[in-house]
Amino acid sequence: MATTWPPRTVIRKAGGSRGMRTLESALYRSGLGPVAGVDEVGRGACAGPLVVAACVLGPGRLESLAALDDSKKLTESAREKLFPLIRRYALAYHVVFIPPAEVDRRGVHVANIEGMRRAVAGLSLRPGYVLSDGFRVPGLPVPSLPVIGGDAVAACIAAASVLAKVSRDRLMVAMDAEHPGYGFAEHKGYGTPAHSAALTRLGPCPEHRHSFINVRRVALGSETAGGRVVAECGPDPRPRAADIGEERWVEDSPGGTPGKCFSEKDV
Repeated sequence: MATTWPPRTVIRKAGGSRGMRTLESALYRSGLGPVAGVDEVGRGACAGPLVVAACVLGPGRLESLAALDDSKKLTESAREKLFPLIRRYALAYHVVFIPPAEVDRRGVHVANIEGMRRAVAGLSLRPGYVLSDGFRVPGLPVPSLPVIGGDAVAACIAAASVLAKVSRDRLMVAMDAEHPGYGFAEHKGYGTPAHSAALTRLGPCPEHRHSFINVRRVALGSETAGGRVVAECGPDPRPRAADIGEERWVEDSPGGTPGKCFSEKDV
């Protein structure tokens, strides 16, 4: 019978061994599979959606997916090559797009956690266990474990990371044509000097997140946001613990706090 938490010996063996499939294999051997990985992209961007993906890989190692790694460490070309392979060989995957308006109403962290729940719920195969990249995800119908640096440790999380990253990047390229002048195809909505200059010159577009301080500052035409003087964009202060697949827009009650835009290299 599957337990609600992997035995300590399983975690120790997984954490102390090399290889992207060690933790998943240990969970499968303990009767806790299928194992789903879940990850997000776009948390720190001040424009565009937050994209969350969940992915289930089989217990065996696939040579076709041997190049899996954290999507932010892979080149764009490598991610594009892996994207169709993951979709082909994954037992199940689901991608959720959370639009900027929802990020504004809910706050980045709450929207992120809800997106992870929706991504797991959208899988065509019910997982026996979920591995998340750094965040504990309350409210999942199955046991789960947050893995610090999970996209560099667990193949299912790395696969979810690639699905989310490629899906979001493709959408931002399309968005660049719809909203010319901002450079979305280049910076993907993250806070770069070029993006900041375009935002100041053109003002926010419908795809910008007005809960982010730098966007709000431009929208209000003021050097203050929320009563504080803002000098530069910086990391989100909350701690860290996606053809484009299926999509589901997250809708729920308002709430949340302002975020800060930061560069993609800091994500």
